[in-house]
Order: sequence, then structure tokens, then C-alpha cells
Amino acid sequence: MSTESTKERVIIFDTTLRDGEQSPGASMNVAQKLQVALALRDLGVDIIELGFPVASQGDFEAVATVAGRVEGPTLCALARANREDIDRTWEALRAAERRRLHVFLATSPLHREFKLKMSQEEVVRRAVEAVSYARERFEDVQFSAEDAGRTEPEFLAEVVERVIEAGATTVNIPDTVGYTMPAQFSSLIAYLRRHVRGIERVVLSVHCHNDLGLAVANSLAAVVEGARQVECTINGIGERAGNCALEEVVMALRTRHDFFGVRTAIRTERLYPTSRLLSNVTGLQVQRNKAVVGQNAFAHEAGIHQHGVLMHRGTYEIMRAEDVGFTGNSLVLGKHSGRHVLRQRVKELGYELDGPQIDKLFEEFKRLADHKKEVFDADLEALIQGFIGPREQPAWKLETLSCVSGVGTVPSATVCLEHSDGRRVRDAACGDGPVDAVFKAVERITGQQVRLCRYQVTSVTDGEDAQGHVDLEVESGTRRFRGRAVSTDIIVASARALLEALNRAANTTTPLPVSSHDVPSMEVSA
Repeated sequence: MSTESTKERVIIFDTTLRDGEQSPGASMNVAQKLQVALALRDLGVDIIELGFPVASQGDFEAVATVAGRVEGPTLCALARANREDIDRTWEALRAAERRRLHVFLATSPLHREFKLKMSQEEVVRRAVEAVSYARERFEDVQFSAEDAGRTEPEFLAEVVERVIEAGATTVNIPDTVGYTMPAQFSSLIAYLRRHVRGIERVVLSVHCHNDLGLAVANSLAAVVEGARQVECTINGIGERAGNCALEEVVMALRTRHDFFGVRTAIRTERLYPTSRLLSNVTGLQVQRNKAVVGQNAFAHEAGIHQHGVLMHRGTYEIMRAEDVGFTGNSLVLGKHSGRHVLRQRVKELGYELDGPQIDKLFEEFKRLADHKKEVFDADLEALIQGFIGPREQPAWKLETLSCVSGVGTVPSATVCLEHSDGRRVRDAACGDGPVDAVFKAVERITGQQVRLCRYQVTSVTDGEDAQGHVDLEVESGTRRFRGRAVSTDIIVASARALLEALNRAANTTTPLPVSSHDVPSMEVSA
């Protein structure tokens, strides 16, 4: 995309699947990443960063799988400034119709001295060599100066100028640790535009973190000074306090077009469905008062506000709920609803399931409808998560469960599990409560001893017949594994969630060793 065509348009670079996934508890399997990538495509995102292929074999396979199945947006992956990373990223993106390499190297004094142990001259040389080598394989190469916000402006300008000469097509200026103030960040962008020769030939990008709650403000300040690509994530998820929230920066540019004078290609009516999809996939709930996509974003409780909105929406609403995808109609399904209606609703909710998945979902839907009078969108979304879970055959699955609990009674549980080899094993245990008893029985059967780190039960919908959503995290050795399940019986949901975590622990493979090449840490937050 030429700089001329982007003069009045801001490119949206979504890094939910890379930087967003680095948010604690937000890891996704390949099937889940594919669902999110398809939703981002339908949202109208220009560039999707799929991951960091060299980090592990699993990350490589996820990038390669999604790259071969998503068409439309430019598909991007991250690499450090060395040949091995660049080669690995090329292999991962080979199947992509439109591909971009995102190569990064830190430039700030702190990173140069303590992480890289490199001089300014060495940093410039490494950056130029990496971009030059990358251009032998990729037509589209983005360079990021990690921790640019804390880099000396004169040195940053030198690095940017040299990588442009080496062939970078996009240059990204990250506020990696969310330290910069909006006035400072806009001044830095303005400085680069004044002092870097050839900067008019590239797209100037920004990637802001939210450590001080300023990621969106800094990104918008950069747009005012000429940045024409914003890196962001759905719901603002990401490392530490997160990234610039895509929905917030997009709606700010749309709502205040009179001020910014630029547009994006985002289909804003898909913002809320995409936000919900990601929340369901990761289990990271959106706070009620979250701007644009929070449950309270368009709610008015105060009488004065309610009266004003009734008289004229513009008194207290600067956006229309329907413009971001709040339709107000949650289609209610029941046991007499057909497969066609179910398929249509699943698509409207932002999911793309194939024929066999729809068939399985329909069976689960009918089973749930026998227990619930009405099946709401949230119920469907909870069921769908079971069909975009791990592809590998689980080692253990729940056959039967019964438990006894009450005042004056020692809680106990009897559990029967079926192994993938056909064995059925039954055992019983006592515990501090019914869930504890079930967990102990499951551990006895599987032979896996884990420590429960987190356990949370939430109601999927309202009402006495609502499904319970169990989200837990267990520790096995030095690693943590997550499990989630839903059921109208929270004890059953708890058992299934624990089994999901135990099966993941049993199927885990060790990440591939990676040569650091003067970049010793695999942690990435460019």
C-alpha cells in the first residue's frame, strides 16, 4: 500500500494473536487462533500479526496453519534481528497470499546496556543487516525499534533512516513500556518526520502499551503528527497492562473524524461481536465499564441521563450502540429450533464452524435445550468453545460422576473416566467439599498430581436454569495449564474443566531451543 493511498487512511495492524496472546492466561490453541483470525478478517483489519514462529514448534505450526487458511488481510509474523528467525518466519508464512515480516531490535540506552550489551554502532549494523536480509525474502518488511519511547531522538532518527535505506517498507515506533506522555510521543513522531531522510517513502507506525493507561491517547497523538499505522489488540489485551485497544482507537477516529480527518477500513458493527468472541476464547472477561464494548458502554441509570437520551440521544451518547454491534436483539432459541437457524446465529455471532462442527453443536444444543427453556447467545457461545478446543484426542474423558454433600456429612465423590485406549476406571474420594472430592478422585484415576491455582465459577446467563462456566488453572511442575467447561451442573463442569487442564498437561511438548544471538530473552513486547 503506497504512502499516498494511506495519507487519509490509518492502517489497522492487529496483534491480538501475538502480543495479545502474551497476556497471562490468554494463550490459544490453533483452532481458537483460526477463529479469531477469521473474525479479524471479517472485521476489516488490514494486517494480522499471527505470532512469533521461532518461539516454539507450537507457535510455528499455529502461524503456518492460519497463514494457509485466511485470505484477504496481510498476514504478519515477528522475528528478532537475526537470519535464523527470519528464515523460520519465511517458512511459517510461506502459504500466505500476502505476507509481511516484522523484525525488531531494541534501541534504548537501557536495553543496549543491559539486554543487548551492544553499542549504538552495533545496533545500527545489526538492524541494517537484518532488514537487508529480510528484503531478500519479503517484499513487505516492517522494522520496530523496541523501546523507542525511551531512545535518544537523534539516535532513533539515525536507526530509522538507515533501515529505510536498507529497504524497510514500514517503520514502527513502539512505546514498549507505556512510559511516554502523549505530548512527548507526538513530539517524537514529529521529530522523526522532520529529521529522517526518506521517511515519506514508508508508513510510520506506532505500538503503544497501556502501563499508565495512555496507549490509546499516545496512539491518537501520533496519528495527529502523521503516523498512519496503529498497532492494537481487541479489548486491549496484551503484555502487562495491555496494548492500545483496537475498538477504542477506531471509534475515536470515526467519532471525531472532524478532528483527525482520517478513516479506517474497519467494519465497526463487528466490534462488539469480535470482542465477545475473543473474551469467550481466552476467558478474559471485559470489564463492564470498558469503553465501546463494555456492558455499560451504552447504559444509562441516572434519571437525568435517561430523560436526556429520551429527548435526544446526542445529549449523552456520542456513538450509536448499533454502530459498534450492540443490536439489542439476542435471538432466543429453543428445543424446536432447527439446524438452519442455529447455523445462521452462529455466523452472526462471529464464528465459522464447518459441517461436522455444526452437527456436533446441534446435538449439544438440543441436549441443553432439554434442560433449559430458552437458549441465549451466551449459552451458544459457551457451547461453541467446546468445538474450537484442542484437536488432539484427550487422554481422559468423563463417563459418570456422582457426589454426596451436605451439613453433617463428609463430602464424597465417585467418578468414572474413560481413557483413549478404551479403559474405564472408577474411583472415589472424600474432600472438603463436592468439588474437592471430585478433583481428588480424578487425580487418583489419572495419576496426575497438580496444584489448583485458580478456580472461578460464573453464570453464563440469568435464571435458575443457567449454565455454570468453570474456569480454572492448575500447576504441574513449573508450568500452568488452563481448563474451562460449561454445564447446568457446576460439579460436572468442574470435573470437565479439570480434565481439560490435565489432558493439556499430558499432551504438552517442550518448546524448541532457540539460539539467542545476543538477544538472550524470548520475552517480546515490541
